[in-house]
Amino acid sequence: MTSIAAVHGALAPHRYPQHEITDMVARTCLPAGADRKVLDRLHRGARVDTRHTALPLDRYDALRDFGAVNDAFIAGALPLGAEAVGGALETAGLSPRDVDLLMFTSVTGIAAPSVDARLVGRLGLRSDVKRVPVFGLGCVAGAAGIARLHDYLLGRPDDVAVLLSVELCSLTFQRDDVSPANLVATALFGDGAAAVVACGPRRRAAGPVVVDTRSQLYPDTEQTMGWDITGSGFRIVLDASVPDLVRKNLAADVDGFLAANGLTRDDITAWVCHPGGPKVLEAVEEVLGLPADALDMTWRSLAAVGNLSSSSVLHVLRDTLAERPPPPCTYGLLLAMGPGFCSELVLLRW
Repeated sequence: MTSIAAVHGALAPHRYPQHEITDMVARTCLPAGADRKVLDRLHRGARVDTRHTALPLDRYDALRDFGAVNDAFIAGALPLGAEAVGGALETAGLSPRDVDLLMFTSVTGIAAPSVDARLVGRLGLRSDVKRVPVFGLGCVAGAAGIARLHDYLLGRPDDVAVLLSVELCSLTFQRDDVSPANLVATALFGDGAAAVVACGPRRRAAGPVVVDTRSQLYPDTEQTMGWDITGSGFRIVLDASVPDLVRKNLAADVDGFLAANGLTRDDITAWVCHPGGPKVLEAVEEVLGLPADALDMTWRSLAAVGNLSSSSVLHVLRDTLAERPPPPCTYGLLLAMGPGFCSELVLLRW
């Protein structure tokens, strides 16, 4: 089976308490003289204490068009991505020359050549490394990326594969936009990166193994979550129905997936869940009937750094490995949801 040799998280260089980010959003995203009561309420209710940003807060007002925003994304993604991959390889005891596949995912900026291509020389990867840049999966991409590494390594059992996620969500906040979706996004999302090193079945590493994966796309939900591409960049689409979609679908998906592997919810000793926001997490806890502390690592990540889109579930996995590893030979479930609307489930065994 595919084994997870290391997970390393990195955070954007500027850290602020939530109230300072709220003030920045009020200055840059609300029209002059607008009432900020709704903004303040949403930011207080996000259960986020601090977040990291790619730029100092006083520089966001100067980002006047998509070109400037995207230039800032590329400039920030390269050092953050290099830090994440370098840290993961060091933890795994591997060198950049050992990497056979580099998958890169982001939904907060675009580049051609892609960010992964720009990192090959910087990191010292081989010139024949296989690259797979992925755009559009959003928050689900951390889980989906591990699943796709697993698919690749089943066919290349001697290989080493790396997943890199970089999300600079603060660069997508829309000025002069008082829509609920934009205000919620400015309350929740932060900037960070994460990298996962995975080894094929014939290069067994010390971490948990991937037992199985499952992808699920829900019909007629395309307008639930995603982006509208505008002249000022990525304008978030975020429907209030997301928690209801979780309540409607997640339990049956999880139970069916576990049953296909001869398991039930009671067999899961670690729930590695993407921190989609308080209402989404409450829906996950409710519909799966989880113990009170089952998502502690997720709630802690949300409070400390906010929602890092695709990087978030990888930060939760890193924290689980470091701080609360399950007993040997027990199972964990890594899960995330994102645009589509869709979910991704990854069954792990320690």
